Amino acid sequence: MATFTAELSWNLQEGEDFARGRYSRGHALGFDGGLTLPGSASPHVVGKWAVTEAVDPEEMLTAALSSCHMLSFLHVARLAGFVAASYRDRAEGILEEIAPGRQAVTQVTLRPRITWEGTAPDAERLAHLHHAAHEACFIANSVRTAVVVA
Repeated sequence: MATFTAELSWNLQEGEDFARGRYSRGHALGFDGGLTLPGSASPHVVGKWAVTEAVDPEEMLTAALSSCHMLSFLHVARLAGFVAASYRDRAEGILEEIAPGRQAVTQVTLRPRITWEGTAPDAERLAHLHHAAHEACFIANSVRTAVVVA
């Protein structure tokens, strides 16, 4: 078993009106390695009260699924005897209404592009490696969101 931590810090700024919803959603996210990222609600959710330069929870979920899949994929590819030289992904998360007044990230599409040293897996073997990576991914195993490899 492992435990993971993140620290979050938000403060109401002078002149903001919390009761009327007129306050910045900007906050700081700290991680155990010492990295701090600016966080915010998505502009799609709160409009002008978002910090557009910050990362939002929906982006973090999408990135977490992409990162976990990549790390799992590299591991299963290595065990299968392949040598990945590079891995790129442009993941896309879809936020949609699932019930009146309720939204969820319902699908994340991963678009991995891998270059190989030596022999590359054929299409069938590549699909098998992606399936094995998906099954091994801790984050994919933790969410109800559909994760599609395109």
